[in-house]
Amino acid sequence: MRRLIAALAVLLTFVATVPAKAEDWNAVVAKARGQTVFWNAWGGDARINAYIVWAGDHLQARHGVTVQHVKLSDTSEAVARVVAEKAAGQLTGGSVDLIWINGENFAAMKRNDLLFGPWTRDVPNYRFVDTVNKKTTTVDFTVPVDHMEAPWGMAQFVFMYDTAHVDNPPRSITALLEWARTNPGRFTYPQPPDFLGTTFLKQALIELVTDPAALQAPARDVAQISAPLWELLDVLHPLMWRRGLVFPQNGPAMQRLLDDGEVAIALSFEPAEASGLIAQGKLPDTVRTFVLDEGTIGNTNFVAIPFNANAREGAMVLADFLMSPEAQARKQDPAVWGSFTVLDTARLPEDAQAAFRNLDLGIATLSPDELGTTLLEPHPSWVTALEAEWTKRYASGK
Repeated sequence: MRRLIAALAVLLTFVATVPAKAEDWNAVVAKARGQTVFWNAWGGDARINAYIVWAGDHLQARHGVTVQHVKLSDTSEAVARVVAEKAAGQLTGGSVDLIWINGENFAAMKRNDLLFGPWTRDVPNYRFVDTVNKKTTTVDFTVPVDHMEAPWGMAQFVFMYDTAHVDNPPRSITALLEWARTNPGRFTYPQPPDFLGTTFLKQALIELVTDPAALQAPARDVAQISAPLWELLDVLHPLMWRRGLVFPQNGPAMQRLLDDGEVAIALSFEPAEASGLIAQGKLPDTVRTFVLDEGTIGNTNFVAIPFNANAREGAMVLADFLMSPEAQARKQDPAVWGSFTVLDTARLPEDAQAAFRNLDLGIATLSPDELGTTLLEPHPSWVTALEAEWTKRYASGK
């Protein structure tokens, strides 16, 4: 679906628009009152859905802004509506006010003038964002953000494993293959284009490719560069859960397999997710987290405002709240979500710093030092290339 959206965005001839800039913040807040923000965001995780409800309750109480969560199974669903509206000449009053957006869709929307902005430098809480030590707050899948989207969470690819069944977890993709040989049926990954499944492909390719720098440029020589990945998967799949003929639909489905003991290793893009699931009784307390010796992929979660958003001011006020120390500390709490903050906590007021210091990150959460090296995401065009090739090779269950 997202490949179709990207293609449409490239092929359609759009009416030129002049990027708007944020107004005086007080005026923005005043205009936002009474607006309804249709926030298009993934709806596949009950914890995240509850957090969005919490944020909406605060926006209503403090600013008179109503937040309506439009639950998506894929970001491209929202992008498709924006593409269709612009093609139809609907330059105002759009149906999408805010999108929890991923790298490849951000790149396509930015390239085709589908975004409002630049605007993030004009919202109050952006001043606390750590743009120095957390470089992915300014670069999204190799594409400069240019203040067109607001960061609201850090993420890093990690592996969850059950210590009741795994003594020494594998510390590389090739070691994972060897582990699977002696533990058949005990590993799986979600089916691409699910985000976690695609991330597993990218993580494996970064390790296996001859020149990882090639992945930072637009995809080329795809068959040659990605060949080691398919060679490994051809061997790995028959050793996986249900012999690699069936894949879990998404992260929660894979987590249930770990909870049920059907698999012993699972994937996450939230370093504190295992601790949060343990606290909720959704994983056994023997589960822990590990990363690979050479590092794992990390990025930043963003929200963006389409060019024709009907509740532009309400969306800005919501995005500002999501970057607030209050919202960021709650989001980092594993009992709530466990998504690490985008803020430089050393620059916060003392009471806000204390809120972060007092968080119990949980028994399965690695410290920042233990998380090791954060690897850059490949160029977004590699997502399209890898998903297409994976589908051709494995989607039929062969």
